[in-house]
Amino acid sequence: QVQLVESGGGLVQAGGSLRLSCAASGIIFSNYIMGWFRQAPGKEREFVARILWSGDGTYYADSVKGRFTVSRDYAKNTAYLQMKSLKPEDTAVYYCNAVGTWSRQNYWGQGTQVTVDE
Repeated sequence: QVQLVESGGGLVQAGGSLRLSCAASGIIFSNYIMGWFRQAPGKEREFVARILWSGDGTYYADSVKGRFTVSRDYAKNTAYLQMKSLKPEDTAVYYCNAVGTWSRQNYWGQGTQVTVDE
């Protein structure tokens, strides 16, 4: 059974930092592209960041470039999203996503709430 479990969300003041974690089980972690998406109230889910199976390719939405960093720890089967200089517009539910590099199997976590106060 595949599970992606996010943690690390919460309430933070504008300009603050948070680190989200996504613990994966039931998949061969090193075969998967790990991504982060977010969905704000009344808006569609949008791409935030992803890291390739090899760890040497990272991609970011323009809105978070320079502020967010995606990474992964193969020993812990965990992906991370380090968020700095947070803005109120970063407020959303953040979802972890795993896509098989070759299988294209697609899995989602349950989401974690991030709220940035002005």
